[in-house]
Amino acid sequence: MGFTIGGIRDIRSGSRRRARSTEITAVAEYTGLWGWDVVPGARAARGGNGRTVCSCGADDCAAPGAHPLAHADGLAAGGTLEEAADAWARTPGAAVLLPVGRAFDILEVPEGAGRSALVRLERMGLPLGPVAATPTGRALFFVAPGAAAGLPGLLYRMGWDDAALDLCPRGPGDHVTAPPSDLGGLGPMRWLRPPTLDTAGRPPQARLLLGTLAYVCHRSAA
Repeated sequence: MGFTIGGIRDIRSGSRRRARSTEITAVAEYTGLWGWDVVPGARAARGGNGRTVCSCGADDCAAPGAHPLAHADGLAAGGTLEEAADAWARTPGAAVLLPVGRAFDILEVPEGAGRSALVRLERMGLPLGPVAATPTGRALFFVAPGAAAGLPGLLYRMGWDDAALDLCPRGPGDHVTAPPSDLGGLGPMRWLRPPTLDTAGRPPQARLLLGTLAYVCHRSAA
């Protein structure tokens, strides 16, 4: 997969000696250790009138600081620290984005409901993948690819298709901002459950988590 855990420690110490940015180190971990593709993303900043502006330069940007940079090359799974540094040197200051639908899909719920679900799922001993939290109060559960397309059918078979659930799938064509990057000028992303060697490459099937996620979302709404 690019390098070992010991190699990650060497890379981390080497990055400190060479004053590498935290984004570059994170990119190397995501590609080399977790086996994920990474894409350079736009940054958001406050304009002179207090309005959020995007580093892409478009005045009418629909997602300031939360989309891939046009014409920027991504880094494929297995990329090294040197390749990450080269990619980010071509797009200095870029946010770290993860393409959804390749190694994982995402089930997005309110953060409060997500934290409750994590406690329940851990008590039940069910498999869990990485879980991220946004500065906007959302929790992102990483699940096996195909979840976004299969979600309506799963909810129907579980009897949740008619419920008002704040449960949103993300699949192919979507991107998520990854820690430690800032999300649209609103604050940094963070891990509620960081990736591990066991979970990053083999996230759980959505059906194993969906019953609990649907229940806590429904209870939260009620």
